[in-house]
Amino acid sequence: MEVINSFLTWIFKSRLGQIENFKENPIPVQEETFRELIDAGRRTEFGREYGFEQIRTYADFAAKVPVFDYESFKPYIEKTMQGRQNVIWNTDIEWFAKSSGTTGSRSKYIPISEESLEECHYKGGKDMVSLYVSTHPESKLFTGKSLTIGGTLEKNPLNPEGTAKAGDVSAVIMQNLPIWAQFARTPALETALMGEWEAKIEKMARETMNENVTSIAGVPTWTIVLLRRVLELKKAKNILEVWPNLEVFFHGAVAFGPYRSLFKELIPSEKMRYMETYNASEGFFGIQDQPDSEELLLLLDYGIFYEFIAMEEWEKENPTVIPLKEVEVEKNYAMVISTNGGLWRYKIGDTVKFTSLLPYRFRISGRTKHFINAFGEEVIVENAEAAVQFAAEETHSTIANFTAAPVYFEGNGSNGAHEWIIEFQKAPADLEEFTRLLDQKLRQVNSDYDAKRYKDIALKMPLVHQAPTGLFESWLRKKGKLGGQHKVPRLSNSRELVEELLEMMP
Repeated sequence: MEVINSFLTWIFKSRLGQIENFKENPIPVQEETFRELIDAGRRTEFGREYGFEQIRTYADFAAKVPVFDYESFKPYIEKTMQGRQNVIWNTDIEWFAKSSGTTGSRSKYIPISEESLEECHYKGGKDMVSLYVSTHPESKLFTGKSLTIGGTLEKNPLNPEGTAKAGDVSAVIMQNLPIWAQFARTPALETALMGEWEAKIEKMARETMNENVTSIAGVPTWTIVLLRRVLELKKAKNILEVWPNLEVFFHGAVAFGPYRSLFKELIPSEKMRYMETYNASEGFFGIQDQPDSEELLLLLDYGIFYEFIAMEEWEKENPTVIPLKEVEVEKNYAMVISTNGGLWRYKIGDTVKFTSLLPYRFRISGRTKHFINAFGEEVIVENAEAAVQFAAEETHSTIANFTAAPVYFEGNGSNGAHEWIIEFQKAPADLEEFTRLLDQKLRQVNSDYDAKRYKDIALKMPLVHQAPTGLFESWLRKKGKLGGQHKVPRLSNSRELVEELLEMMP
């Protein structure tokens, strides 16, 4: 196994030169990606409709092609799902990543071409491992197996008899992995892709608990559920008693900060490593390339051309859209992408803040629809997660899940507030102290919130409810979103979710 480990480590490190190239030459790499995408798009229905033959520069592209959200781009996707090819991309599209988003119950279907699978999603996985083993040359990653928690597959709802299929992006990736990669992971593919989530967790736990697991890849929330079940079955105190060679957790989909202390309890080792990725249905966008930093490296040679909308422009009828070379550090931007999966000037719905421009590194700051701005406070997900993490650390508590929404002004003249529902793995001894610290940190990281809280002028102290264990899981089950990459919205200007959860509480 040592020989195999050394050989595979060398193989994965061979990609590092190309990563260094886009780190050092980001704009030329993006310009080359742009030219390749436009050339491929010229031979599609979409390209003919928007005059790709006349596009020579980015300015031409921006002038000819409008910015799309899912609803406006949906007709092109539906044509492709119905079996028509060459609509949005010049090679056949046989897979669609199902994404319910984190608001609403309607599903989105994101096209995945062979190019986006190979040159984006798979490349992201390989680069993740490459960066990890280069940073940790003593790694024994390949002496054991990777435990991967996937979603589920389903028939194409618009053409159930056709060859194209749909499913969570993790399931699509797993289904198409080469044979050698299947041998390197656990549990068996049929188990990893099971649809019924509770039965799936049980079978996964039983299949993996006697394997030599050296890494885990998945969403923190569902990984916790699996690890707890493994501990129950093995009657172990912590996961290292089950998998003593476990060395890294590759995670994504939700911010890791609020879960960090809980993972330290489950995996009590200073040698355990955590590496964040940003892999969405639409593409693989970022990897944590520095072990002691929460910043992500923007991945630039993946067949994705990036544009951005500053959030102060977001609500405008014709917001200014800028290419990567015009972004500034510490500004909140909504991402717009054109991809080798056939998406064109598509608003993904995520927001980012750049921390560095050479290389381009960033933090995920939230969602364009996930914020609270009922009173001009402009609280984004990044603020909320920082506050929850701080309060939890200070009160020696651990968080399982949370959401928040505004309490609007009432006719009797009472002030507004933010109402939080928090499910604790380990509850604080004093919930009032937790609330005070939560409010303190929010005021520290958000000056608009602080101004509204001054002498309770507009906002009172937050109202925090301690949720019963399993509340958020029950809500996801009720919505048919249990498992996979589904997650609870952190923030909302609407009280719909909070009201539903309050009704479910005893």
